[in-house]
Amino acid sequence: MNAMRHAISLFSLGSFQLGRRMRSQHLRGFLLGTGLGLCSFATVTYAQAEAAKVNRRLNVSKFMAEPITEATVLLEDKENMRHRMELMIMEIQAEFCRALESEEFNGQKFKVDRWMRKEGGGGVTCVLQDGDVFEKAGVNVSVVTGSLPPAAVQQMRARGKALTENVKLPFFASGVSAVIHPRNPHVPTIHFNYRYFEVELPDGEKQWWFGGGTDLTPYYLDETDARHFHKTLKSACDEHDATYYPRFKKWCDDYFHIKHRNESRGIGGIFFDDIDVPTQDSAFNFITSCARAVIPSYMPLVQKHKNDAYGNNERQWQLLRRGRYVEFNLIYDRGTKFGLYTPGARYESILMSLPLNARWEYMHEPQPKSKESALLTVLRNPKEWI
Repeated sequence: MNAMRHAISLFSLGSFQLGRRMRSQHLRGFLLGTGLGLCSFATVTYAQAEAAKVNRRLNVSKFMAEPITEATVLLEDKENMRHRMELMIMEIQAEFCRALESEEFNGQKFKVDRWMRKEGGGGVTCVLQDGDVFEKAGVNVSVVTGSLPPAAVQQMRARGKALTENVKLPFFASGVSAVIHPRNPHVPTIHFNYRYFEVELPDGEKQWWFGGGTDLTPYYLDETDARHFHKTLKSACDEHDATYYPRFKKWCDDYFHIKHRNESRGIGGIFFDDIDVPTQDSAFNFITSCARAVIPSYMPLVQKHKNDAYGNNERQWQLLRRGRYVEFNLIYDRGTKFGLYTPGARYESILMSLPLNARWEYMHEPQPKSKESALLTVLRNPKEWI
């Protein structure tokens, strides 16, 4: 009998030690033996706790920098639209930056500048300058809070927002924006911006809406490229509402019109603002689809044209068209104006959309029946591409 008790004791001790070794190596299983129920329960509980920790971790290595909001806060309430938007735009920024970097010939990388704003929030600005393929590329994320300045309130009221003047209106704004100025004149410039906005009214009610768009500015017209670009954006829109693309294409043509030149900045794309229907979730899913359409709409054009031959005439035309780009951004663009009006604005990030080089010539007109003239005809008479 004593021998049997001794054998059972040795078996139980051996099982317990085995359990400890398995637990230390993060192995999970059943532990068999007399009196080991408590040890088994502890092992399963430990496994569950470790799994929960893993689920709570945010893999920030997939971003260009740490998010503006603390990772633990972002993961505590995944259903909060502020948090969902921040995670989405951080992903879009990183995916687009890495796609652009992969096209450079000599491994040029983005300079990453994470910044904070004393009034609330901050951003991550990524800029690549003097690359072989991209002369200047900027991809910016901002997540900011504060009180709306009077000029911004007036601008929003002019768009139909029911905002009271001369009172404190706390706001939250987050978005991703990019402008890519390539070196080769046969590669078009692309711009996109997707954003989410909240304003708290004096009675505590919140107004929210989404806005954004993607548009293309070629220096030489390639109709195949134009159709590919518009078709890709239309597919993203059609996933959600078949009326979106025609509505937002026209909105884009109207918005990116340089009035004093009587010409468009480019060949359009989609543009929309104040989207707050049918639900917050569906609106978020729509702009996510649009943001994810940027890479397939644009990168094939870069790959197609980045090695095209060009000379000084093409370069000078490119610089003239970039001058038009500057005129629109500084005179008409609402996003630029809102940024400049906002207290604590970070001007380097706001003005990252401007090209590294641009040119103005007095009373310049391209030669009739030239490739430059063909582009100008389309810019003065926007057309349907699909």
